[in-house]
Amino acid sequence: MRDLTSFRLLNWPTQAWFAMALTGVVVPILTLLVLSSTASSSAVASGPVFTLGLMGVGIIGAAIVGPFRVGVLMALVNAAGLVVLALALGMPALSHPSSLILAMTIASASFAARGALFAKTLSRRGWLMALFVVAGEASVLLIVSAFPGLLPEWFLALLPAQWASIALQTALTGTGTYAALPVLIALGGTAVTTLLAARLWLHRWPYLLMFTAWLGLSALVYFWSPAVTPSTIVATTTASLVIAQH
Repeated sequence: MRDLTSFRLLNWPTQAWFAMALTGVVVPILTLLVLSSTASSSAVASGPVFTLGLMGVGIIGAAIVGPFRVGVLMALVNAAGLVVLALALGMPALSHPSSLILAMTIASASFAARGALFAKTLSRRGWLMALFVVAGEASVLLIVSAFPGLLPEWFLALLPAQWASIALQTALTGTGTYAALPVLIALGGTAVTTLLAARLWLHRWPYLLMFTAWLGLSALVYFWSPAVTPSTIVATTTASLVIAQH
C-alpha cells in the first residue's frame, strides 16, 4: 500500500492547477482588494476570505500532488501571503498572532487531509472532487453573507469551512484561541480521522469512523461554548464580508 505522506506526484493537469489558483489565490486576493477600497480597514480582517484561501489551496492542492504534508505547506504559504497582503491593505495589526498561526495550521491540516483522501481514492480525478467540495462550501459562505438566517444553524455546524471561518475570525478580531477551542478541536479531529480513512481506504470501517467523528464533532461545535455557537458563526461571517462605511 502506498504511503500517504510519501512524495509522489499523481497528476499535474493544467486545469487542476488553474482551479486551485483561481479559488485559493485569485478570488481571495480580489476580495481583499475590494474590501480595502470600499470598506473600513477592519473588514479586511475577514475570516471567510482566509478560509477560502486555505481551503482552495489545501484541498485541491493536496488532491493534485497527493502527499498530505505538501498540501498543508502549500496552504500555509498561501495563507501567509494573504495575511501580508491584508496587512498592507490596512488590516489592523494582529492582536493574537500565535492564535492565528495555530488556527491556520489546524485548518490547513483538516483541508489537506481531505485532498489527500481524494488523491488516494480517486487518483487523477481527485482534484475534481476537491473542486466540487470547495465550490460547495464556498457557496455556503457566500449565501450566509448575503442572506443571514437563511440556512439552519444545525446545517452550518456541519461544515468544516464554517469551523475554520470562526476560528480564523476569532484569532483576527476576537479573544484568541480559547474562544475558538470547539472548532479547533473539530478541525483537528476531522484531520486525524480523514487521514486514517485515507491510509486504510480499502477497508470499510475507517469511513464509518470518519463520518461518525464528523457528526460528533459537529455536535461539539453546535452545543459547546456560548462563544462559538452557529449563530456566532453566521454573525461573524456576515459581519466580516459586509461592506461597511467608515
